[in-house]
Amino acid sequence: MTDPLIPAVLAFRDNGTPYSPRYDDIYHSAVGGLEQARYVFLQGNALPGRWQNRRIFTVLETGFGMGINFLVTWAAWRADPARCERLHFVSIEKHPFTQADLRSVYAATISDPHIAELAQTLAAAWPMLVPGTHRLEFEGGRVTLTLIFADATESLPALRLRADAFYLDGFAPARNPELWTPAIVKSLARVAGEGATVATYSSAGDIKRALTQNGFVYQKIAGFGWKRAMLVGHFEPRWRVRRYEPPAPLAVDERHAIVIGTGLAGCAAIERLAARGWRITSLERHAGVAQDASGNPAGVFHPMISRDDSVASRITRAGFLYTLRRWAALEQLGHRPLRGVPGLLQIPADDDEARSMSEAIAAFAYPADYVTPVSLHEAERLAGQPLARGGWLFPHGGWIDPASLCAAQCAAAGAQLERRFGVDVARVERSGQDGQWTVFDTSGQAVARAPVVIVATAHDAARIAGLRHAPTRSIRGQLSLLPPGSVAPLALPVIGEGYAVPLADGVTLTGATYELDDLDTSLRPAGHLENLERVARMLPALGGVAGPEQTATLAGRVAFRCVTSDRMPMIGNFADEAAATHDAQRLRGAWPLDLPRTEGLYGAFAYGSRGLVWAALGAELIASQIEGEPWPLERNLAEDIDPARFLLRALRQGTAG
Repeated sequence: MTDPLIPAVLAFRDNGTPYSPRYDDIYHSAVGGLEQARYVFLQGNALPGRWQNRRIFTVLETGFGMGINFLVTWAAWRADPARCERLHFVSIEKHPFTQADLRSVYAATISDPHIAELAQTLAAAWPMLVPGTHRLEFEGGRVTLTLIFADATESLPALRLRADAFYLDGFAPARNPELWTPAIVKSLARVAGEGATVATYSSAGDIKRALTQNGFVYQKIAGFGWKRAMLVGHFEPRWRVRRYEPPAPLAVDERHAIVIGTGLAGCAAIERLAARGWRITSLERHAGVAQDASGNPAGVFHPMISRDDSVASRITRAGFLYTLRRWAALEQLGHRPLRGVPGLLQIPADDDEARSMSEAIAAFAYPADYVTPVSLHEAERLAGQPLARGGWLFPHGGWIDPASLCAAQCAAAGAQLERRFGVDVARVERSGQDGQWTVFDTSGQAVARAPVVIVATAHDAARIAGLRHAPTRSIRGQLSLLPPGSVAPLALPVIGEGYAVPLADGVTLTGATYELDDLDTSLRPAGHLENLERVARMLPALGGVAGPEQTATLAGRVAFRCVTSDRMPMIGNFADEAAATHDAQRLRGAWPLDLPRTEGLYGAFAYGSRGLVWAALGAELIASQIEGEPWPLERNLAEDIDPARFLLRALRQGTAG
């Protein structure tokens, strides 16, 4: 009998589109259809039985294609009353569909109503086609799809997860042999959990040899449809096949965490842990949330683009996209932060910056829903004001009230959150007997105990955690508020050398100054003048708004940003600095995974001016580390924001003793 998917996909494949691996994969995935996915990958991995009554189960797939294997797995999870609490599905795709193509293919090829419903849900959540890791959450976060848009040969070694089942899918070995090499299978062995199963529709000799060489035991069984045989197996190495064990959940008697600080970093951590069922005790020295830098009237959020696609650009891109999804989820739950309409303009400072940005956008072929170059005429139309030059529109960028975001995240935690204000934390200490952390205030009193502590207090984090290798500095930032009617209202935020943000009450926010290690909290007329002069280089109409006399009466706010010496944040599990220093000679050539870690102690601080785009991703990374879930970021990028990176540098330089 002919598979009903074939004619529609062949028509799609033959619609004049030139051959590409992506379209050939559509054909390959559709030929076997839904039943192939069920037979090869579900039955081949003994699912759903193996995930039943487990807290977390993780599937790793080597080729997403049109997502049939994910949809079938999701449907099976939905139908299973004994399903695992949280299903993670991690998949790599070098040639992802556009959202429009995905919808068209699903509409043309899927007749099963249950799968069709899930397919449309997936298509609606489909991410922008930009490189990197994309985390999509369904079923209230209980089903998580982590998509990596990259070459599998490069991205597989960068994954940090513990896989329970492998779907070796993608292209046929003869068409794409680089996906079936011993090096690829070795990458799978590095992340395989105990007894992890594997299934593939192929029975080629190269695959069998690669599996055997890397600790997998396999057997050939009857194939599906036109395939006479396929392979199934499990991970059972007879010798050591990896240097580092894959991540495992933190062993705790009670899922209770203390979060110190209720700015953007702390509130994001509260929401992400509460979503996983943790009880949270929040400690804050002020009388309310978001009182320091997170208490500014508004903040802008947008991606960062660089010609070399730097580490900062890649982490900011991942954070920006994940943040948009988290905010949308909060709004769907009825916790709506105050933010402006989507859209933000970036104006270059000079021709060199304009050329560099334009070259980067062209080189990486970013889609229009990520960033769009705009002429001077179009930029002025969008802004509603004269501008110095054209620039770039970030359609999903904009502004948000940080305090309202913090409040929404705490509200989402509901009854799982205990709030305690007016608690000035001095230090934390771990008991060797029960592994609990005790938090002490500045008077020396123990104020809370839990197996997990997340320190999210910016400037005070290193002191509270007792870190010696955490070089942070304070940046004074003064904002200026232009009253209603003083300038023509902008239609959307404009950023560049400075920024101008049209707030909901008709006020225009401008800023911010950047003053190292200046602790003065008073407003300065010179700071207001500096803000206006910088913004006027983008928006000429602001050039004559206020002179020295007028700036003396402007309202504003002073806040202090915490930054590291490399301007990257500190996110993740702290290292055990004392143990590492004691073993400094052996660790001189160490890598991050070699370092001893302080069990149950994590940090989220030094976000500088990018807290809005880093906080949610940072919180998800920490929650994933605690729970032993797949990380939402490539391992090498996580290492670039690892709080232990400065200790590691000191060990390598021989200065850690």
